[in-house]
Amino acid sequence: MSARILIVDDNPVNVKLLSAKLSLDYYIISTATNGVEAVDKAAREQPDLILLDVMMPEMDGFEACQRLKADPATSHIPIVMLTALSDVADRVRGLAAGADDFLGKPINDVALMARIRSLLRLKVLMDEWRLREQTAQQLSPSDALPPAAPVDLQGSRVLIVDDQQADGDFIDDALRPLSVTIARVGTIADAERELAARDIDLIFSSLDLQNEDGLMICPRLRANAASRHIPILLLGNPEDLPRVAKGLDLGANDYLMRPFDTQELFARARTQLRHKRNYDTLRHGFEQNMKMALVDPLTGAFNRRYLDAHMPRFLRHAAETRNSLSVQMVDIDHFKKINDTYGHAAGDAVLREVALRITNGIRPSDFMVRMGGEEFAIVMPGTFLPHAAKIAERLRQTIAGTLIPLPDGKNSVHVTVSIGISDARADLEDEANKIFERADAALYRAKQSGRNQVVTDVVC
Repeated sequence: MSARILIVDDNPVNVKLLSAKLSLDYYIISTATNGVEAVDKAAREQPDLILLDVMMPEMDGFEACQRLKADPATSHIPIVMLTALSDVADRVRGLAAGADDFLGKPINDVALMARIRSLLRLKVLMDEWRLREQTAQQLSPSDALPPAAPVDLQGSRVLIVDDQQADGDFIDDALRPLSVTIARVGTIADAERELAARDIDLIFSSLDLQNEDGLMICPRLRANAASRHIPILLLGNPEDLPRVAKGLDLGANDYLMRPFDTQELFARARTQLRHKRNYDTLRHGFEQNMKMALVDPLTGAFNRRYLDAHMPRFLRHAAETRNSLSVQMVDIDHFKKINDTYGHAAGDAVLREVALRITNGIRPSDFMVRMGGEEFAIVMPGTFLPHAAKIAERLRQTIAGTLIPLPDGKNSVHVTVSIGISDARADLEDEANKIFERADAALYRAKQSGRNQVVTDVVC
């Protein structure tokens, strides 16, 4: 995939070599010679990935990484730190500063390109969820969700796929400060069964499984929607680098080479767990915002926005299948009197209970919409008018048949509804508003005729 990459290095030779390599893969290159310039350019240009040297004048790579990750405008940009330093402590320091990866110089081209492709895939995924959440927030009330809480990794669930005891023991010890729950399996099939049984936040998987190709875990898990976004950290030996690069292209997120270092394993695991929690937070935020945008918070019924979005699809399906579609308009009788006599809390309780009785009285394929105030609509795909009328009459009786208790714990009220019904015409080319207009007209006749009754639209 094409992407814009910012190379940050004070050595012109390094910049030229990296630019030449990446340009061959059609990446768009931007450069900076120090940390200060990098922070400024990243904010202005919004690159898709940053290759950041550690040893630079004015501001070194560690400080630049911290600033980039602390700024909401640039915190989502993946950073790979590049250094000639070989000390594990420096790699750990870079990961602790927020870097997504750490490569030593001289840079292995295979590892570099695989890392870039892997991180760009992650950024595309996260950008998509950020965009979805922003769109959902625009549709939802501005105060719908509280600010995101700091990422807490304790209680994360880790799965180790390895048929050797030693690796599992080492990982167990290294991750003890995170208070994670660890499960171990010896085969990919066992891993799939474990993933089907419980949620997992991170997978360590050995490339050296005795009876199967360890790389197969990547395509098998990525082909399954339920496990597609769980981070995979491969475990290999130095001679496995070409297979590791292949694994990154197949969907793995990171790797560790034996002999493992406790601090580096901990830091890389923490980075991947943080990515997973951020992904889960974005997805949950999107789902909650969309729910708030499309669902009435008082009754749990869908709202008009949902109806407007989905009604054309139901009509098209009815036309394509030559089937029918019916609409009920349900209005609570004398609702204002309930509010005036017992207060708005009582009115809210009545609305919730009527919505519940409607929900319990319709099919899973039907859906209920709160149109506003005390009025609900029920959309019934594949339902002809006579059958819809029978369902409506049953709903009317259910609602009227039992008193509704009020929140004061003392009073109960007898509630009735009037219902008007219409359906798609025989030619099935009705616009949604025409069907609802006819159902409204039938509802009006029900009100005029004394309320607490069902009136069916009459074809003229």
